[in-house]
This record gives sequence, structure tokens and C-alpha cells, in this order.
Amino acid sequence: MSVSAGPGDRYVVGVDYGTLSGRALVVRVGDGAELGTAVHEYRHAVMDTVLAVDGQALPADWALQDPDDYREVLRQAVPAALAASGVDPQQVVGIGIDFTACTVLPTLADGTPLCELPDLRTRPHAWVKLWKHHAAQPQADRINELAHARNEPWIGRYGGKISAEWQYAKGLQLLEEDPEVYDRAERWIEAADWIVWQLCGVETRNVCTAGYKGIRQDGRYPSREYLAALNPGFADFVAKIDGPLAPLGARAGGLTAEAAAWTGLPEGIAVAVGNVDAHVSSAAAQALEPGRLVAIMGTSTCHVVNGTELAEVAGMCGVVDGGISSGHWGYEAGQSGVGDIFGWYVQHAAPAGYASHEALTAAAAAQPVGAHGLVALDWWNGNRSLLVNHDLSGVIVGLTLATRPPDVYRALLESTAFGTRMIIEAFADAGVPVDEIIVAGGLTNNALLMQIYADVTQRPLGIIGSAQGPALGSAIHAAVAAGAYPDVPAASAVMGRVDRDVYRPDPQRALAYDALYAEYRRLHDHFGRGGDDVLLRLRTIRNAARRAADHSPAGEAAVPLEVLA
Repeated sequence: MSVSAGPGDRYVVGVDYGTLSGRALVVRVGDGAELGTAVHEYRHAVMDTVLAVDGQALPADWALQDPDDYREVLRQAVPAALAASGVDPQQVVGIGIDFTACTVLPTLADGTPLCELPDLRTRPHAWVKLWKHHAAQPQADRINELAHARNEPWIGRYGGKISAEWQYAKGLQLLEEDPEVYDRAERWIEAADWIVWQLCGVETRNVCTAGYKGIRQDGRYPSREYLAALNPGFADFVAKIDGPLAPLGARAGGLTAEAAAWTGLPEGIAVAVGNVDAHVSSAAAQALEPGRLVAIMGTSTCHVVNGTELAEVAGMCGVVDGGISSGHWGYEAGQSGVGDIFGWYVQHAAPAGYASHEALTAAAAAQPVGAHGLVALDWWNGNRSLLVNHDLSGVIVGLTLATRPPDVYRALLESTAFGTRMIIEAFADAGVPVDEIIVAGGLTNNALLMQIYADVTQRPLGIIGSAQGPALGSAIHAAVAAGAYPDVPAASAVMGRVDRDVYRPDPQRALAYDALYAEYRRLHDHFGRGGDDVLLRLRTIRNAARRAADHSPAGEAAVPLEVLA
């Protein structure tokens, strides 16, 4: 059934910033109908090997982006989505955005990114550090060690460990590796808040990223004394991240004339406070009630669930008052690699004849549980929860000469489901119930993967009723910011959508997976909790070898992307 724009209707735009592209979605306020969408891929994608402007090699575990690629989404995707929708721009009353996190950048006091200053263009630390920039693990280790040594009150709310992905580890890395850029960074800001600043000309900090990534608890950030003990030059760090704090669904400001020209939207319409792609999806999936865990499954997975009580959950990304929606404690966990792992296997390891997700999925689906004789650890991009260590790496156990590509592929699918079960059990052990799982993101298209998750977790799986969950969630928040609904739950009830219980666990397969999961847990604890640190030693050897190669005169300079474009 086609959906058309009505003359008396009001509309909002949601913009979802992902790892490789940004998507705009035009949504009707009255019923959540999606009328038009468009995607714009970032020109520079992820800079993880060379810096685009001059081709200089980047160290291991770096991941940078160009902030102007984010502006270009507003210039390209929003007008295209409007055109596709047939909506009169004058009927649009608000715009909201969500972003990957922690994706963070240094700017001047007026929001100018440091990488856009001519004298800092070739300084890698002046650019955006994407969420998957994992080179700050040494700083994260020191942050955690000192927090426990000082009995800092906030460390327990983050499962006992602060991630290398978050604001503090990346900020400390910036200070220690390029102190000049650190000194010139008057603001250290999440990309979610920065792009809202670009839209409305007003700096805001959303409570979601301030809590989960900025270590803000009970109205306070870590003390100056603690930060100075990490590094005397780090004592002032909070001054760079502390800004006007706003709840989710609030109005950050009105669309500026410049941003109106970029987007084709009316000047002055409501701009919603920024949000995180995972957390904003809970509203789109009508999953704001406690016990409904939303797993946003794409290149990585983020797990978010509301709870009624404050609890400290081992290995979690954090618990934040109002972090998902006002009135609840929002819990977050995650896996650093999911779709990226499957993509790696298809692109780099699967032989001809099997080098597609479709072929591998069809062959893997024909197998009974356990027939491949394999167990894998889902650490190809490190471990976010429960171990919070991005120096860990992937493992496959049980390979024989009889192992075939679909066997490995299925074991990789299962490994990510086992990782999710570990997270759910950690929630349950801490008294945070998870009664059902609702999945959003591109991986919902893989029916085998979804059924594996239902069988492994032994919980019913619902599927968000939108292919653009984060963008729909951002549109819902825009509707609230525009005054169309009194709060996010009210807007979610009308504009969100979900198909519940699409996949149910099969008792026989669930029993078979219990045996495999027990082996996964043994491997998880052996390689991740001190049984054998071989994975960490291998990472150290690899990084040393790469550093030596980078400084070798035999190495040839890479070609800048501008030359290749």
C-alpha cells in the first residue's frame, strides 16, 4: 500500500549517522508513516590505514572520519528524502539526529573542527575519532586501574571498566600523543552533539552520551584530582566536555538559515537534542518498557534496556538515569564486532563459490546444531562487553581437514549469539530482567541468524517494524521537540512499530546450544580472564612489527584519497 502526503499533515525528518553513511527519513507525525528516504555514503568512509589529505600511514587500531562528510549528509540525503516523499518542506516541523558513539572530535569554542584549520590538516589527532578507534586501550587500562585504586564511586556503574572507545581514553591519548592539538581543543564533543550544533547554532550535550561516554553520574563528572593523577595536563579535561545538558526529546534550538539552505527545510523548525543510534531505536521499536531489550545489530551490536532500579552490572557499558528515556535507568552493553565479522569472512576468507552471505547462509542452515564441531569467540574487533578489552582478538576452535566454509560461517554467527547470551545473563545476575529481545538493524534480514539468537538466548525475538529504526527513532524525538507529543513514550506509542515474537526458541535446538555455549564460556574465561594472555601478547607482537614497518625506508608512501577520487 502506497503512503501519500496529505495537505493538512505535519512531518518530521530523522537523520541516522552510521559508520559508513548517513540516512534521512521523512515521517508523518500523526501515525509514523515513512514517506521518503535517502542515503549518502561518506566520501572518505573510515580512515583506518592512511589519512586522506596526505596519505600518511595511520598506526594500528586507528579509525578516523572527516566531519564535513557529516555535513554532506544534510546537503544531500535530506533534500533527496524530501523529494522522494512528495512532502511540502513547509509542512516539516522538526528534525532529529542520531549518531554512532563514542564518535568524538576536537573543536574550537565556536564548533570549528580542528582538522579544518589549515595548519592542523595533516595532524591525525585533529580529526574525528570514530567509535571503532581502539588505539587508546593503554590509556583505558590506566583509567580503570587508577579508578579502582582510588575507589572512585562511578566505576561500578560502568561494569568496573571504562572502554577505550569512550571520551576519556581517547582524550587522554590525544593529550599524550599530540599535546599541542589537545591544548587547542577548546571543546571535545560527541559527533551527535556537534552535528546538532551545526543545525541550530547552539551547543548542547545530550544526557545519553554525557552519561554513557562522558562518565557523568549523579550530576558530576570525575574529579579534577582524579584526572590530574592520570596526567597533570589532563586535570582540565572536564572543561572541554562540560556543556549545556539537555534531556532526550528536548528542543536544542531552531534550524539556522545556513542549515535550512543545506537541507531545504524551513528556517526555525525544531532541532531535537542529539542521541545515540542504539538508544534512539528503543522508541522506534516501542521498547521503552523495562525488560524489553533492543539489540541493534549491524557492523557491531548495541544492547539497551530500561530498568526500574539502579544496579551495577559487571562488564556493562553503563547505567544512566534517563539514558534511554526519562523516568527509567537505561542500561547499555555491546559487542564491538558482529556484522563486521561475517563481512570479513565473506570478503577475505570464503573461497570462490561461497563468497556471499546468501550462499553461506543457505548451506549453514542445512546443518543440525553442533554438526560443524566448532566454537568461535566473537572478538574480531575486540570485546566491548563483558571484558571491555579491545586488544582481544578472534578465536576458532575445532578446525579439521573436514571443516568447510559453511561450518566456519555458522560458527561465527553462533559466536555472536553466545556473546549476547553472556550479556543477558549478566543483566539477569544483577537483577535487571530481560524478558524479550527486539532486534533492529540490517541483520534482521538473515532469518537463520535470528533463529540462532532465539535458540541460544532462549527468548522470543521480535523485529522492529521499520527498516530504518534509528532514523525513525530520531524522527520520533523530533516530533516531541516540535511539541507534537508531550513526551517520547507518547510519541513512540503512535509512531513506533514492532512485530513481536517473530522467532521463538526451539526447545531441542536450545538444549543442543546449551552444550556449545558451555564451551564458549570456558574459552571466553580462559582467553579473556587471565587463563592465558596469548591474544594480548600476539597483539603486542603485531603492533611492534607494524611500527617497525612504518618506519622502514623500504615502505612506500600511500596515495592520498584526493588523488584517487
